[in-house]
Amino acid sequence: MVGRRHLVALALTAVLAAAAACQDREESPARHPGPPAPSAAAGFTLVATGDVLPHSSVVERAQFDAGGAGYDFRPMFEDVKPVVSGADLALCHMETVYGANGVYTGYPAFRSPPEIAQALAATGYDGCSTASAHSLDDGAPGVQRTLDTLDAAGVRHAGTARTEAEAGTVTLLRAGPAKVAHLAYTNGTDYPLPPGQPWTVDFVDESRILADARAARKAGADVVVVSLHWGTEWQEAPDDRQQALARGLTASRTDGRPDVDLLLGTRTHVPQAYEKVNGTWVVYGLGDQIAGEMFNQQGVQDPRGNQSTVARFTFAPPARPGGRWEVRRAEFLPQLFDVDAGRVVDLGKAMANGAGVQGVRDRIRDVVLSRGAAKDGLVMGE
Repeated sequence: MVGRRHLVALALTAVLAAAAACQDREESPARHPGPPAPSAAAGFTLVATGDVLPHSSVVERAQFDAGGAGYDFRPMFEDVKPVVSGADLALCHMETVYGANGVYTGYPAFRSPPEIAQALAATGYDGCSTASAHSLDDGAPGVQRTLDTLDAAGVRHAGTARTEAEAGTVTLLRAGPAKVAHLAYTNGTDYPLPPGQPWTVDFVDESRILADARAARKAGADVVVVSLHWGTEWQEAPDDRQQALARGLTASRTDGRPDVDLLLGTRTHVPQAYEKVNGTWVVYGLGDQIAGEMFNQQGVQDPRGNQSTVARFTFAPPARPGGRWEVRRAEFLPQLFDVDAGRVVDLGKAMANGAGVQGVRDRIRDVVLSRGAAKDGLVMGE
């Protein structure tokens, strides 16, 4: 697989077939230019992307891109780099742990090359959620290795911990003039917690999340962002548990101020809807940003598993001291991972270059807007 260097137009053939039902639209959706970099007075822009899930074929591609000496994941992210590096704060979801001594594996127990962390930093990511179903694929050593590597690359992290003290520490990041707390949780893990270390991974629990969010406010957070590895795999509609948890988290307030300012979902392998719930934006599922060929629960290769969105939210400072930082612009950008070329593809840019991906882009748009987010101002950015 690593020798194939098909261009995007060839690699998208299978995807276009899956999206054929969308091809008969007479009009393309309007695209909206991204906002200029905000000044301190204007607030800040936050970007978030979906699951980084390096299957063996992805690892082989990185080895090919490195010329056979090591692994270079940076080319995979080139198309998204302008969006990521252009934000005041950029968050990813690092779904797997890092291996050691050249022993790297894909599904079902992932141990990924640590060079991924360097690529994330080079792309412009400031932090990543690390709580996922695969957080314990290599036990406590895998967690230790992953967080050590992210630290060395200058990428912050939330959701897993090496010590009990670290588990109790809020991840605070600077975004322009604001301090942003990043919290992360998973519905479960494929392997059990290490004996005597229940704090290694943060699990989804509404009371716990809200307690952590309030602690983050006390630690100085202006904005609290919660990443959730949740939902039903391959289901585009958010499930009942997602919806109930979203309602509970967004309804909670302390002294009249929401405890949570943004929810970012991963895990489902397909893009899911964005929705404003109780005045707070919820991204139910960003989709897989990087993954190999994906097979759904029926064992059929499913191109939706290589589709995702970039969420971009521009926050404005509060009108009064101690008030809420409000989202003044909400955007999504449709993406695709070209499994043959081994590259993330900006679907808007692909359209500008003549690649016939309108149907794929329209299908992602329809899913994202399926719960009425357009009426609350969500637009497709570029």
